[in-house]
Amino acid sequence: MDVATFAAVFVSLYVAHSVGDHWVQTSHQSATKGEPGWVGRLADARHVASLTATKLAVLLPVAWLLGLNLSLLGLVLGLGLDAVTHWWADRRTTLARLAKALGQSEFYGLGTPAHPLAPVTAEGKPAGTGAYALDQSFHHLWLLVASLIITTV
Repeated sequence: MDVATFAAVFVSLYVAHSVGDHWVQTSHQSATKGEPGWVGRLADARHVASLTATKLAVLLPVAWLLGLNLSLLGLVLGLGLDAVTHWWADRRTTLARLAKALGQSEFYGLGTPAHPLAPVTAEGKPAGTGAYALDQSFHHLWLLVASLIITTV
């Protein structure tokens, strides 16, 4: 494995993740993907599909311009694992249960009106959440794993 290739893949996926999760994802997907039943599952699936397409749209030109030697199998496996783990976490109840199992429930609830130490804006509205921070760090972990797979397979 070439360390420079790994770094280029990781940076590309990290940037694409941020763009796909914050600019490409629709407000409807964001509001609905955690809902119970098929409505939430399908909204989450549409979000993950557009997110994965964004990752490909960023990674493929980078790979071509830098002459990275990536295999189709590595791309399918790495992006596939990233998509599955992203979908799982974005169902919200799943990540909340993981946070609880790891003793992170209080941090998960930070920034919600129910939390006694909720940070607020100047207008008194909730500012940021522990759930968001845990969500993003979970995704970043899987971006690292996906980058290793893409680079080494």
